[in-house]
Amino acid sequence: MSEELEYIKSETEALMKKAIDHLEVELVKIRAGKANPTMLDGIVIDYYGSPTPIAQVGNIVVLDARTLSIQPWEKNMLQPIERAIIAANIGINPQNDGNNIRIFLPPLTEERRKELVKKCNAEGENGKISIRNIRRDSIEQIKKLQKEGLSEDITKDAETIIQDLTNRFTALIEKHLQVKEKEIMAV
Repeated sequence: MSEELEYIKSETEALMKKAIDHLEVELVKIRAGKANPTMLDGIVIDYYGSPTPIAQVGNIVVLDARTLSIQPWEKNMLQPIERAIIAANIGINPQNDGNNIRIFLPPLTEERRKELVKKCNAEGENGKISIRNIRRDSIEQIKKLQKEGLSEDITKDAETIIQDLTNRFTALIEKHLQVKEKEIMAV
């Protein structure tokens, strides 16, 4: 039985780490005033009939703290890239000069900063929900083992271990959110 409990614990921890990794990826996409090529990660364009990420059809370079430049490998991709960025509705307008697409990030207003913090908190809440769902599934597995003959004391100890994991990962989410909020609110 202890092997099964150890498996449940390690599986729970691995799933919770994946939830944290996902949160980190989502938080990187939320811009904090500095140009970052990962801001464009979720944007795909129609590349000869197949949806393709922008990073795979051109070179994305940070020119300065507020400017990104996209140089497509094929000039005929300038228009589709520009349309995809506008359609993504991420609050930036691309400028096409015939060779490159430049993206100038406007300075963040106080109101926009607060919106971004709310968006970060929403992502954090999604992460916490994922963690709680993983906890629930793990505890259900432990209860199943109890019905199969696992003692009540061992069941309670296992549930405590799962709860401790949940608390640890929830605190990690809070820490990520605090760092991101501080980064966004810094002028």
